[in-house]
Amino acid sequence: MWLWSRAFLGYCCFYDKKSCIIKFDRIVDMYQYNPFSLEGKVILITGASSGIGRATAIECAKMGASLIITGRDEERLKETFAKLEGFKNKVHMQIVADLSTEDGIKDLVNQIPQINGCVSNAGIVGLTPIQFVTTKKIEEMQQINLMAPVLLIKQILKQKKFQSQASIVFTSSVAGVYRVSMGNAIYSITKCGIDAYMRSSALELATKGIRCNSVNPAMVETRILNRGQLTLEQYEADKLRYPLKRYGKPEEVAWAIIYLLSDASAWVTGISLKLDGGMTLS
Repeated sequence: MWLWSRAFLGYCCFYDKKSCIIKFDRIVDMYQYNPFSLEGKVILITGASSGIGRATAIECAKMGASLIITGRDEERLKETFAKLEGFKNKVHMQIVADLSTEDGIKDLVNQIPQINGCVSNAGIVGLTPIQFVTTKKIEEMQQINLMAPVLLIKQILKQKKFQSQASIVFTSSVAGVYRVSMGNAIYSITKCGIDAYMRSSALELATKGIRCNSVNPAMVETRILNRGQLTLEQYEADKLRYPLKRYGKPEEVAWAIIYLLSDASAWVTGISLKLDGGMTLS
């Protein structure tokens, strides 16, 4: 296509040399135009050690963002960071951070520059039947999945680290919000909570020009999924519940996050973007 354009342009220039430069510039602009580009944006991604967080970091780097990635597992975070090298010659940062404490959150925010976007992705999962729920399990899941994102956004605002027209994206779930499942009550509570917080934040922060949205994936092929909670037979059978007959891929969630971070979604705030391969249609 590019070679065809050059040939056509050469033909036009033979007859109209005065407009040749203008036409060439317009063709170049057409091929460079991308409303999903993250060029010039600094993005903070939590939970970047693996899974959706790692995929989001890699895909955002491909789109031109400068990244600050965080996670608790230093070795896996280094693995993610190594995968960012070579994309558009951008400068990236990695910070080992424990978001389970407010001091850990403050320490993280103290280290970062002003940012154009924040992907709050850190989270934990776990199946617990209702009769086996304990205070410890509730507090642990609530602390990571709900309290940490709330306190992180508070601290970034307090330290004035958001640039104007910034975008915040929370990784939520279809669990609890669109669907319920056995043993998933506590996890679902935290995801319903983060969606409610997202909508309230979208309304409150709109006056500052800051947008807030969430992505709500169903089952995704991640390391967390492959920890032995499903047998191979259960795994294959479960995928059949999806009209597209498969689970999602981490990069497919990352692409939705890129949309919400980019200027392509400049008029979008307060939405929960469902990514479920059609699973909730039935």
